[in-house]
Amino acid sequence: MTSPTRERAERAPAPVPTTPTTPADRWRALPSPLRHLLLAVLALTGVCGLVLVTGDLAALRFAAVGYTLLALAGLQLLVGGSGQISLGHGAFLMIGAYGMALLVLHQPMLPLAANLAIVVAVSAVAGVAVGTATARLHGPYLAGATLILAVGLPGLAHRYHEVLGGSNGLNIRAAGAPPFLEGIVSTSDWRALVVWTTVLLALTVLATISSGRLGRRMRAVRDDETAAAMAGVPVGSTKVAAFVIASTAGGLAGGLQAYVLGTVTPGSFTLALSLSLLAALVLGGIGGMWGALWAALALVYFEVWAADLAGALDLGRDVENNLPVVFFGVVLILVLRFWPLGIQGLVQRLLERRGSSASAPTP
Repeated sequence: MTSPTRERAERAPAPVPTTPTTPADRWRALPSPLRHLLLAVLALTGVCGLVLVTGDLAALRFAAVGYTLLALAGLQLLVGGSGQISLGHGAFLMIGAYGMALLVLHQPMLPLAANLAIVVAVSAVAGVAVGTATARLHGPYLAGATLILAVGLPGLAHRYHEVLGGSNGLNIRAAGAPPFLEGIVSTSDWRALVVWTTVLLALTVLATISSGRLGRRMRAVRDDETAAAMAGVPVGSTKVAAFVIASTAGGLAGGLQAYVLGTVTPGSFTLALSLSLLAALVLGGIGGMWGALWAALALVYFEVWAADLAGALDLGRDVENNLPVVFFGVVLILVLRFWPLGIQGLVQRLLERRGSSASAPTP
């Protein structure tokens, strides 16, 4: 004898699966990693077009935007994703840059892909060490601990000057374009393409992590650690994982910077770099990866525009060196005054207004 509930369930019509009808629905129906990979391929196509139609100087600036974007994306996942304030992100860029330089100098036969893989592994180990040591720290205590890292690590170059080169740093000569591309792309073009290919693959991984289970755990820890722990989220391991991911992205960015510039000096990785990365992330918007893109463009091109302005006005060297900082500070104050969510917040507001006006009924 069947129960009435079972009889009603058997008589109920089976749910009809909904099929995507519009291109937007079909796009959202794709798996998240596939969507991110397709966007990366599309972005790489655009970068290739820009690199091939511009000069060497523009290609080097594109490369600088690329590795700066990767460093900021890792910091965004740490600060915006898990809520951990780090003032020592530049130290991981230094680890990656010096790791790349030492590998090129002492193991010149290793291919670039192997060097980058080793840099990623070393940066991840450093992230495990720092993340484990600071997992129980919060707020200013965490910021102070990472501040010590940013201040103290560049001093190792002076302490071990025989290996790390002291104040002069290390100079390397990385391989250029392969022989079959000689005459088609220059060395600067090739390095920019290598950087952006690596960066876009890394961003695909970061975006997949952010939209997946680990990303949801990070956001739960960021919002309320106590509530996250009561919900079964392993708070300590989640915070360590965020630190490892951020340090790996920073180390890979530093390795790419050394590959592009061909030189590594401790003066490039001072506390000012870590503070600039964090301030630029606030300017761009901590809400997502797009904020990291606006921040990277600001860091690279504000300096270029300030230098051009100083040259046009025939200003002194001291003014030219400090003008980018003043320019960046003024823009940061204005953006936060009128758009507290940064440039990406402004873009989202404009898109929402455009969508609401488009969907409004016409009289």
